[in-house]
Amino acid sequence: MSKLVLKFESAVLQEVAVGQKEVSIGRSPENGIVIDNPAVSNYHARVFTEEGRLMLQDFGSLNGTFVNGQRAKMIMLKPGDSITIGKHTIVVTDSVEVRARSLDHADPKPAVPKMNETVMLDTKDRRAFLEQIAAVGESAQPAPGRRKIPTLVVRNGNTDRSEYPLNDKLTVVGKSAMATVKLQGWFKPKAAAQINRKEDNTYYIGAADKTPSVNGEPITHPTKLTSGDLIEVAGVELEFVVRD
Repeated sequence: MSKLVLKFESAVLQEVAVGQKEVSIGRSPENGIVIDNPAVSNYHARVFTEEGRLMLQDFGSLNGTFVNGQRAKMIMLKPGDSITIGKHTIVVTDSVEVRARSLDHADPKPAVPKMNETVMLDTKDRRAFLEQIAAVGESAQPAPGRRKIPTLVVRNGNTDRSEYPLNDKLTVVGKSAMATVKLQGWFKPKAAAQINRKEDNTYYIGAADKTPSVNGEPITHPTKLTSGDLIEVAGVELEFVVRD
């Protein structure tokens, strides 16, 4: 059985075995591996087993996921691979390579100490990070997709992009630096609305600082989205599209 060893510099913070159940990675405490670093997305990536292969999938994170120095969206892992997320490293290893410890008394989700040294990537670091991404390119070993990834298509309004694939469990529409759909304008809310992906891969939109409308109707509670739905919030119109 493989293990994921979370490290910060030379310190080992956490060790998690990868079995039939996937291991999610991110800043949210709901993840199997929690990285307390603002440069890491709430739900950043996952490691899972598919047809006997150990796979890594990035959830469309802001700062990206790197395997052996190359940015990856979906890639097969092997013992010895090094995953870089923010300023942390996750080493893939066989369980026999990890120092002995009692599994009978191990907490499946041990508490992760806060790392005061890990901070949000500043402008200079982020520019260098993006230059590294551009130089490396989108190198990955693709695996066949098991689910369709919906997309938000901007039909009207000012945003930083025209389309947004919904890879994360949580998608925020707003002006916040951590938002997926970034609104342009001085008075736009930091978080206008949010879209959550459920375990059955259905998507629900809910209000944040603003009340969104779906197909012209303001919503009063989280509402399930279907392909073709038109979302209006904070002066922006988005279409929820599930492509074949």
